[in-house]
Amino acid sequence: MADTVTPAVAEPARPGSTRRERTGWYFYDWANSAFQTTVITVFLGPFLTTVTELAAGCELGADSCDGVVHPLGIRVAAGSYYPYLISLSVFLTVFVLPVIGAIADRSVHKKRLLAAAAFTGAGATIAFALVTGERYLLGGALFLIANISFGAAVVVYNSFLPQLGGPDDRDGISSRGWAIGYLGGGLLLALNLVAVTMLSEEGNAQRTLDLARWSIVSAGVWWAAFTLLPLRWLREHPTAAALHGGANVLTDGFRQLGRTLREIKAYPLTLFFLLAFLVFNDGIQTVITLASQYGTEELRLEQSTLIVTILLVQFLAFGGALALGALARRIGAWKTVLLSLVLWTGVIIAAFRLPAEAPVPFMILGGCIGLVLGGSQALSRSLFSQLIPAGKEGEYYGFYEISDKGTSWLGPLAFGLVFQLTSSYRVGLVSLLIFFVVGFALLAAVPMRRAIIAAGNTPPRVL
Repeated sequence: MADTVTPAVAEPARPGSTRRERTGWYFYDWANSAFQTTVITVFLGPFLTTVTELAAGCELGADSCDGVVHPLGIRVAAGSYYPYLISLSVFLTVFVLPVIGAIADRSVHKKRLLAAAAFTGAGATIAFALVTGERYLLGGALFLIANISFGAAVVVYNSFLPQLGGPDDRDGISSRGWAIGYLGGGLLLALNLVAVTMLSEEGNAQRTLDLARWSIVSAGVWWAAFTLLPLRWLREHPTAAALHGGANVLTDGFRQLGRTLREIKAYPLTLFFLLAFLVFNDGIQTVITLASQYGTEELRLEQSTLIVTILLVQFLAFGGALALGALARRIGAWKTVLLSLVLWTGVIIAAFRLPAEAPVPFMILGGCIGLVLGGSQALSRSLFSQLIPAGKEGEYYGFYEISDKGTSWLGPLAFGLVFQLTSSYRVGLVSLLIFFVVGFALLAAVPMRRAIIAAGNTPPRVL
């Protein structure tokens, strides 16, 4: 079995990155984290579920709803509509994101790709201003566009990481990006918290729904506005394939993706790591995405409690990302991620036992999530950058992004199916344990140093 595939054209020497460039890269995390926190984690689940329940004939503000809707003639429980949408969006990204990555590797204008994807996603998010009444189908369509565009932009964004630092620097760079992202997402969430607290009226469910919708819109505005900074400060680092490619980047990208799919068997350890990541991160993303729905529907918590908890998660995740990054410098990123998965397993067990209508235990658990959330994701991203053959960052991050920020497939599908069968969000939550247990076992089996060398890269001093 060959360890490497020799590129047809040698990679050009890459100039070192500047502090300004790295700051620009960090600020895209600041920009897009507003979508992750305000939209995905807090408001969209309860908002779209409420709109779907209205379309199913339920009363606004009802404690429970057994209604169903029929999108495209398919019978769907109102409470399962949003988890199913998440799974559908990830199914679509399986086809879209690797192609975007291949195009990014063949393009000398990656910043233009970043701009196109980011502004499309932000525009779809802003268009949630039109999702009123029972327009659950419009809301679903806008979510699909926004979430797929979000993933496409992150693919291009992540592909800059190997160009910003050497093997020993990437854990720190990645961790700082995640940490700054949590600050940005947390700041907008804090502003929305103030708005919801000051403008909501007790017993006025329609007012609460309207505030949620405009909070979603604010995330789109934030995302678009702060994307201007990385577009100004990042520099292009075209690969050899981009410099020597043909005139049609789109067709060249499809051809290159086909070659990569044929050659990827030469990097079985990279594939094995990717499989482990897709499994355990699917569980992480499902917890993040469905936490607010679990809190409102099962634990019967107020929207303000959820926002405070997620805000707590954001700011603790800032410190957690930096702390786990520092721990990785001592014991290695691989061991640190394994430790974080043990902690995630404890989080799921604790969440299952949470009492209803008890905000304090929910907030404490949210604090625990914040401490492990940023580090586990940031270090996974930097670890994967070590396993990518030079010049194919976009393509490989296209596969990686299938289960990265805000995107998960099997977890929401399992959660939605279990809820539809049992009408219990708690039982659905327990089904996520398998993702962390299996993901841990798979990641523990990856010989990281040998995998990095097989990809043609130099391992960091500490793994």
